[in-house]
Amino acid sequence: MNRRRFLATTLAATALPVSDLVNAAPAGLPASRTGPRQYYELRTYSLRSGRQTDITGHYVASALIPALNRLGIAPVGAFNLTVGPETPTLYLLLPCNSLDTLVNAQLRLRDDKQFLAAADAFWNAPEDSPSFERVESSLLIAFEGWPQLVVPPPTVQRGKRIFQLRTYESASNRDHVRKIKMFHEGEFEVFQKAGFWRVFFGDALIGSRLPRLTYMLSFSELKDLDDLWFAFSNNPQWVKLKASKEFNFEPIVSNISNLILTPTGYSQI
Repeated sequence: MNRRRFLATTLAATALPVSDLVNAAPAGLPASRTGPRQYYELRTYSLRSGRQTDITGHYVASALIPALNRLGIAPVGAFNLTVGPETPTLYLLLPCNSLDTLVNAQLRLRDDKQFLAAADAFWNAPEDSPSFERVESSLLIAFEGWPQLVVPPPTVQRGKRIFQLRTYESASNRDHVRKIKMFHEGEFEVFQKAGFWRVFFGDALIGSRLPRLTYMLSFSELKDLDDLWFAFSNNPQWVKLKASKEFNFEPIVSNISNLILTPTGYSQI
């Protein structure tokens, strides 16, 4: 497929303008503390370079995202793995206020004739030329203190932005609960003061390697990452928080995975 035509098609295919999908909270302010806690599906498509990346990208942009938007799942994030294992991998972030809608979305897509027509090449790929290698997903619920996803300010203008996806595993449920409490006791604010845009914070309900939590940060450029984390780690509020007796009597995080993601041209986040 002609690359210019592909990009033009995918950018035009999203069902709703990005400006209509962005959370109205000003940059730097916390997400609404009164809204319902969202649910998130974090989905990955493991791909091979070449045909699979093209056909999957076209499917997500022209078929899947518009259909999910029609179900009320929006804004949908779509990201290429830039730094991390097993590239190419496409990451999707699906936020929804309704658990029923989110977990039954795949079943409802089967009855969406518009979706099926647009998804034909992807859904009906022959056995000897599959559209993808494997799909995996996990289900998360938003933290009580950060109940709604917040879209970074540059998204509306299709500005430059990078995302960091971090997952913390804990050795016990007790430690997991304590780590989530640590975010609510001041860690949210430390991220703000460091200059990160905070996108979502989710507690994994279903998936591998439980108990764990996952959160997403955003910033302008990859070169800013070290400076932002330096500001975070040297913030007096953080130094005091991590030294407190409640959070420091033993390690509460046993493993951290850290990925750098770049939004696709059709991402709504």
